[in-house]
Amino acid sequence: MRISQLAERTGVPATTLRFYETAGLLPAGRSRSGYRLYGQDAIERLAFIRAAKHLGLPLEEIADLLRIWSAGSCADVKAGLRPRVADRLAETGARVGELTAFAASLRRALAHLDALPDRSGRCDPHCGFPGPANGPSQPPPYAGGQRWREAPVACSLTGGAMADRARRWRGLLDGAGRREIDEGVRLTLPADRAAALTALAADEQRCCPFFDFRLHLDGPVVHLEVRAPADGTALLTELFSHS
Repeated sequence: MRISQLAERTGVPATTLRFYETAGLLPAGRSRSGYRLYGQDAIERLAFIRAAKHLGLPLEEIADLLRIWSAGSCADVKAGLRPRVADRLAETGARVGELTAFAASLRRALAHLDALPDRSGRCDPHCGFPGPANGPSQPPPYAGGQRWREAPVACSLTGGAMADRARRWRGLLDGAGRREIDEGVRLTLPADRAAALTALAADEQRCCPFFDFRLHLDGPVVHLEVRAPADGTALLTELFSHS
């Protein structure tokens, strides 16, 4: 089939098909008059490329996987694809953590602005934007005055919802390494759980704002640090002592 027919059958624009050929992803034959010609395998190849792009894989890695897909078995493709997907998941978890921290900075900025009096005088350094969380005008990590320290030690979940949340934590933390740290616990798990940990920690903090969560990616593992004020130690132990 010619390029226009392939574009019509797959929904991939002809310009993209030409780009894929240049990038070595989609080889094409040539007719005597120079028109690109494709076989049925081009449709399957494009489906593979589309699926790999959906997973966030760069073209260079897709090209490597296509070479395996063309010549290898399903097991070979799985072996080549799995570590790449795990890497993307770890990167996504890191970005989620960064966005969570950024959202916290925005909330601090709003709280700061809401607390400012409406003064008629000239703006000074204290009436604009708050400084960075670790800047000289803010306390160092885990120092007093942080939101989790000031939040009431109470959970908004009740009954079945609380039991379901506890089951989710137990399932996610299964097999985790655990050690005590100041005011909390440090849990170590495979890095491919980073995204799920971030999502569940965000859910937990919405109902239990006295918990402080810190996520650190460390190669093949991820470390989750959970802290709580002294009054919340019992709840912290109940949720995070069954790893």
